[in-house]
Amino acid sequence: MLSAELFAGCGGLALGMSRAGFKHAYMAEFDHDAVETVLHNKSKGVEHVCDWPMGLKDVREIDWKNISTLDLISGGPPCQPFGIGGKKLGQDDHRDMWPEAIRAIREAKPRMFLFENVRNLAGPRFQPYLNWIVASLERPSMLRRLDESHEAHLARLSVSRSKREYRVVWQLVNAADYGAAQIRHRVLIFGINAEVGVAPARMIPTHSRDRLLWDQFVTGEYWARHGLKPRREALLAQDRRRVAELRKLDVAPATQPWLTVRDALRGLGEPNGKRNHVLQPGARVYPGHTGSPLDLPSKALKAGDHGVPGGENMMVRDDGTVRYFTTREAARLVGLPDDYEFPRSWTESMRQLGNAVPAQLGAAAGGWLASLAAKGVQPSLVPKRRAA
Repeated sequence: MLSAELFAGCGGLALGMSRAGFKHAYMAEFDHDAVETVLHNKSKGVEHVCDWPMGLKDVREIDWKNISTLDLISGGPPCQPFGIGGKKLGQDDHRDMWPEAIRAIREAKPRMFLFENVRNLAGPRFQPYLNWIVASLERPSMLRRLDESHEAHLARLSVSRSKREYRVVWQLVNAADYGAAQIRHRVLIFGINAEVGVAPARMIPTHSRDRLLWDQFVTGEYWARHGLKPRREALLAQDRRRVAELRKLDVAPATQPWLTVRDALRGLGEPNGKRNHVLQPGARVYPGHTGSPLDLPSKALKAGDHGVPGGENMMVRDDGTVRYFTTREAARLVGLPDDYEFPRSWTESMRQLGNAVPAQLGAAAGGWLASLAAKGVQPSLVPKRRAA
């Protein structure tokens, strides 16, 4: 299945899509350092990455008429306009690239698409814009007029009797619910060409905190796997009642357990100065920034506009002390393989990793979408645009 990856960053989502069976025919990223990271790993022959046609490219300059017919377009438009931090300018921010994502769908006409962004996009401040994005993706050929506001365009889209070109659904997800060792809440937007004859559906979680609690505090299997004695002190107060409820059920949850920091870093050992596994000094705790316990998924890695925030991106060790995650450890939390290297500084590398979609979430979402589309009309039966 041929795909295009937009706003590719250091490759988290792209790697997930590759693992789900998509072959990237086109990739675009505007950030020079992120592109250099991908090209470094391409030259090293890292699996999947070695085949990526990565290039430094502004999506606004892409002529979709010269790109081969695609099964899928995926990507994460810059989230800074909609993040919790920053100026929160949304669609008025010059970095807002959602119109370009919509243009890509309008002109390339892929069978399906997958876009992701921060969960704040679904919050009260930006919900109207999310509604406009979804409506525009359903009817991408119905362009917004030059003098038309997003609200007026949404109203016109909502009452249009023209056929919907894509069937679209969005949902809030936590990456930990799909196998990532990181609590990362995102908005996913799925779309399938209406001619395929299948409606997209929301993903079903494959992992859960309940199953982790079961393995930790009902059976103790988690501690045995790590060669540790059960650590009741790791049980948070709010989870005690849930553990009691799980014991009464006497049946393990059907999902897999959340992957913890300890799980993700197993076998890596303490920093040794090799392959991005280098100790970074200066970690400290302050209110609201207390690091990630080893026996839960990590808190969301942060990028930061001016480097890594002082109290974030660090682990709380068994003795209660804290230290920053090394680049190698952070890469594991994002689901990147150990041979995937970051040639830039720790601060720059952590910025890229803080912006990355966990590859496990990308693989789950890509596989989910592909399985849905496979139930509809086969690609050869859907009218296609001839590549230039």
